[in-house]
Amino acid sequence: MSALRKVLVVDDDPVVGKSFNRVLSQEKGYVVITAQNAAEALEKLREQEYDLVFTDIKMPGMDGVELAERVKAKRPWTPVVIVTGYGTMANEERAKAAGVSDFLRKPLSPEMIEGSAMNALHEPAPAVVARQEASPLEQVHPALLEKENNLKNIALCLAAPFIGLAYALLLPLVGIAMLAWVGGQAFVELPSVRKALTFLKNVALFVAAPFVGLAYVVLLPFVGTAMLVWVGVKAFIPQPPVE
Repeated sequence: MSALRKVLVVDDDPVVGKSFNRVLSQEKGYVVITAQNAAEALEKLREQEYDLVFTDIKMPGMDGVELAERVKAKRPWTPVVIVTGYGTMANEERAKAAGVSDFLRKPLSPEMIEGSAMNALHEPAPAVVARQEASPLEQVHPALLEKENNLKNIALCLAAPFIGLAYALLLPLVGIAMLAWVGGQAFVELPSVRKALTFLKNVALFVAAPFVGLAYVVLLPFVGTAMLVWVGVKAFIPQPPVE
């Protein structure tokens, strides 16, 4: 069974609430909660979400049209149906401007109540307004954005000659560097140069040989001692039997 639709009925006459509760029964998929006035209704709406709101117009304090305006301002996705026995053209225009789903006049029949509830719950939901504030870019006036784009274009036009000059100055240097690199590679490949480099490498190895031998002499006892310790430790560790 699908979840019950929660319906809030706002009317200072308890008989009206009982009528809605009798028509929109749980067997039909509804649960009805009542409020005696707009202030109580707003409090209930703050506590939980409702699938549909029915409200009378003529009530003590805030009237039903203002309540509908507040509900639609805070929860535009919640359908609101106005119910009244004192409907006027002005109230109906305000209710339509607030975005109410229907405007019912008393006396109400069970068919009117159930039909209005079904129509309100199945009407296309309005686009939900984003609850986050617009980013600074979205808050900028279009004229300011156009002005900013114009300034960017002017800056690019002014910078173009300097960019071209930078290319003109750097391109020869890049070309010379590439030629020098190619020439250096070719120079290294010459037989005489290769012999000279080989000689220098041999001299470096000859000079480094005593230091390498000294390192071996210093480190070899430590390496040997470490190996002996490792072998002794392994001898004391019991080995698992071979299956």
